[in-house]
Amino acid sequence: MCMNCGVSRRGFLAAAGIGTGVALAPVAFAEAAEGQTETKVITGHLDPGVPDFVYLPVQVPSGVSQISVVYSYDKPSVPSGTPGNSCDIGVFDARGTGLGGTGFRGWSGGFRDRFSISRGEATPGYLPGDVMPGTWNVALGPYQVAPQGMNYHVEVTLTHGPPGAPYQPKYPATRAGGRGRAWYRGDCHLHTVYSDGKRLPEEVAAGAREARLDFITSTDHNTTSSHGVWGPLAGSDLLIMLGEEVTTRNGHWLALGIEPGQFIDWRYRARDGEISGYLRDIHRAGGLAVAAHPYCPWVACNFKFGYSDFDAVEVWNGPWTWDDDATVSTWDNMLVESVKRGTQWLPAMGNSDAHNPGNVIGLPQNVVLADALTRDAILAGIKAGRNWLAESADVNLSFAAAGPRGQSAGIGERLDVAPGDKVGVRLEVKGVPNGTVRLITDEGQILQTSLPADGEGTVNWTTTPDVSAYVRAEVRHPKADGSAGSPALSADLNFGAMAAMTNPIFLGER
Repeated sequence: MCMNCGVSRRGFLAAAGIGTGVALAPVAFAEAAEGQTETKVITGHLDPGVPDFVYLPVQVPSGVSQISVVYSYDKPSVPSGTPGNSCDIGVFDARGTGLGGTGFRGWSGGFRDRFSISRGEATPGYLPGDVMPGTWNVALGPYQVAPQGMNYHVEVTLTHGPPGAPYQPKYPATRAGGRGRAWYRGDCHLHTVYSDGKRLPEEVAAGAREARLDFITSTDHNTTSSHGVWGPLAGSDLLIMLGEEVTTRNGHWLALGIEPGQFIDWRYRARDGEISGYLRDIHRAGGLAVAAHPYCPWVACNFKFGYSDFDAVEVWNGPWTWDDDATVSTWDNMLVESVKRGTQWLPAMGNSDAHNPGNVIGLPQNVVLADALTRDAILAGIKAGRNWLAESADVNLSFAAAGPRGQSAGIGERLDVAPGDKVGVRLEVKGVPNGTVRLITDEGQILQTSLPADGEGTVNWTTTPDVSAYVRAEVRHPKADGSAGSPALSADLNFGAMAAMTNPIFLGER
């Protein structure tokens, strides 16, 4: 059957809308005998300007043990530089498609062209459970439509029979062994085959251990379907936290440390005003919301939501590139604004965003000062900015400031000193051969020096809170040509990729 062929955006908006999209006419299946299967085909055409999500309602009768879907769409030739067709897919069950509702049953984006759901199992990206009777909705997400439009083809197959045994999730513990109050290393942005990654969860856990990490967070795109597999992969040596990369049309953000199976919806844009409710949900669950790779140049990655009510910003995502430099610059400007206005500052973090075997887990990583290796303690350290970023466990640093009366403060803290007090700042670095050390305040870079060939060195600097509202450190690799830049030029950009960076130490009376 052909449904709504050639319908324009105007035509869709006049139809019966659901959530942030539109629902088409339903497809009905009849009840059938046990063991029988029935397939129906849905085809149609989407014009440019179609809503973000198009719902194909499927009326599921009683007695269905499995629902399976296969989809495809055409990819006509387009002029150079013009986006071609790209369409995601997911599904909502009979509980509905309302934003933030309970009907969500899975999402695979454009990574898979088919999925199946039954009580006991489901395709990665989808949630096992009863195939309840009622109206299900196959969700199409046409995020790029060619000038010629998009022809889609969806096959829905229902299998009739007894439901079978229920799925038994195995969630990870919220506590690992740990060393008491200590610095713990972790990567909070990782993908598996449960979204668009090519690693199995056990491969991610093994990679984290190989990288000498203490904790990781599972953040598959727009789905919590992997949450129930992580339990056996955690251990006294590895804390595994649960999360989601919320992948919207106006940028991506990380929900870290959420409850098992907690659904964070993504079907909205910045101008819709919907995000604040999801941020509250995450905070009520004790989790954190982190703006992810804000200047990522890929389609729909550029972050449009602003940073209000976010707990941190991912300033370093994977191997160092130009967009990381842009994010650090924006973040530093936000630090200046926070000290000028006396408002809460936004901590920085870095994650690998590793998807595939060629991506290095733990490049970069967060080194967090936490009271214990537990979900709550690690998240509290990140939220407070008691962390620094490193490209690997081979890089170490310590960074502190001391006042004239024995006061001291570390990363993410405030040194309580009077306006005229002299402050001694000390940075110790290991593991960055011939690296360039930069100290940066609200006035900009104030010191640049080079490390020796063995990568180990100490930098001491003196200031006052009158001159420096905060100080933070960066350690960069030398340029690819071997030069490290001229220390005489405070604005010199001849340094290379980041090896480590810290959150600031603030100076001045509390």
